[in-house]
Amino acid sequence: MWAWAPVKPSASKINGETMRKLFGILTLVLVPLLATKDESSFGQNVWAFFLGIGSIFALLALAFGATAGLWVQWLVPGFSANGQALTVGVARIQLVTMVLAVAASVPISAWQARRKFVRAEVSSLLSTLGALLLLLWLLPRYGVFAAAWSLGLRAGLQILWLLPGIMRPEWPQWKSPAVSEAWQHARRLLFSTAYYQTDTLVDRFLSSTSPAGGLSSLYLAQQFYGAANLVGDRAIATPMTPPLALAAHGGNWSTFKTVYRKRLLAMGILSCTAYLSVIFFGNAFLRLLIGHGAVTAENVRLLWLIMISLGGFFIGGTMGQITSKTFYAMGDTRTPTRLSVVLYTVYVPAKIVVFFAYGLMGLAVMVSVYTIVTLALQVLLLERFVLPLRESR
Repeated sequence: MWAWAPVKPSASKINGETMRKLFGILTLVLVPLLATKDESSFGQNVWAFFLGIGSIFALLALAFGATAGLWVQWLVPGFSANGQALTVGVARIQLVTMVLAVAASVPISAWQARRKFVRAEVSSLLSTLGALLLLLWLLPRYGVFAAAWSLGLRAGLQILWLLPGIMRPEWPQWKSPAVSEAWQHARRLLFSTAYYQTDTLVDRFLSSTSPAGGLSSLYLAQQFYGAANLVGDRAIATPMTPPLALAAHGGNWSTFKTVYRKRLLAMGILSCTAYLSVIFFGNAFLRLLIGHGAVTAENVRLLWLIMISLGGFFIGGTMGQITSKTFYAMGDTRTPTRLSVVLYTVYVPAKIVVFFAYGLMGLAVMVSVYTIVTLALQVLLLERFVLPLRESR
C-alpha cells in the first residue's frame, strides 16, 4: 500500500494556494505598469497600489475572519470539534498572512520593474531564513500556530526591507491612470482565478473516490515540477517582463518579438532537457531522495511514472510562463483570460471522465494535454493574430 496519506483539502492548503495565485496576479499586472509609467509618478503609484491593495485585502480578511467559524464547518465537516477549532485559529492567522503577502507583492513588483531582480530575490531568501529561525524557536511551544505566524513574518520582513528602499513616502494619487489601468487588468485575472479555484473542489471529489494515497502521488509530482517551474520563472520569465513592457509601450515590436522568442526557446530547451533527465535518471534519483523507510520501491516507481506522464504539464507550464507574461507585458489580459476560461471549462469534465475511465495515469496525461494545448493556442494567438495586429497599427 502507498504509505503517504491521501490529499485532503484543508483551510491552510487552500489559503496557501490562494495566496500564491493572488501574489502571481498582482506581480503580473504591476510589473509592466510600473516599468512603463513616468518616473516622476513612480513613488505615488507604488504607494497607491500598496495602500489600496493592503486596505482591500485587510477588509476581506476581517470579513472572513469574523465568519471563520461558519465556513470552516462547511470546508472540513469530517473534523472533530477540536480539529475545527484549531482550523479556525490557523485560518485566521493565515488571513493576516494573506494581507501581508499581497501587500509585499507591491514593493517586489516595483524592484522588478526597475530590473533590480537580485534585490527582490535576496530579500525573499533573508526573509525566509528569518522566518525559519523563528519557526524553529516557536514550534516546540506553539505547534501549528507557530508555523502559520512564520509565513506572516516572512512577508512582513520583505515589506520592511524592500518598501523603504524603493521610494520615499508620498501621498498616493488614487485616480491616477496607472491605478485605473491596474484595476482594469486585475479584475479579469481575479475573476478567472476565482473560477479556477473550483478545481480544488473537483480534486476533493476525486480524492474521496480514489484509493488511499492515489492523488497524493500526483500532487507530490506536481510539487516537484512546480519547484522547477519557479526556478525557471525567476531566472528566465520574470526578468524579461520590464524590457517587453518598455518595447510594447514604445511600439518597438521587432525588439518585442526578439526578446519573447529567445526566452521561449531558452525555456523550451531547458525544460525539455530537464524532462529527459527525469525519464532516464528520475527513478534512481527518487529512490535516493525518498526511497527509504515506509516508502517502497513500488511507491517510488509509481511516482516516477506519474512524473513522466506529467511531462506536458512541466514543459507546457514552464513555456506557458513566457507566453502569459508576453500577453501581460503588452497590457493584454483579455485574450489569455478568455482562452483559459474556455479551455478550463472543457478540461474539468474531461478530467473527471478520464479519471474514472483510465485512473491515475489517465488523469496525469489529461493534465499534460490540457497544459500543452493551452501553450500551443497561446503561441498561435501571439504569432498569427495579436502581434501582427499590433505591428499593423
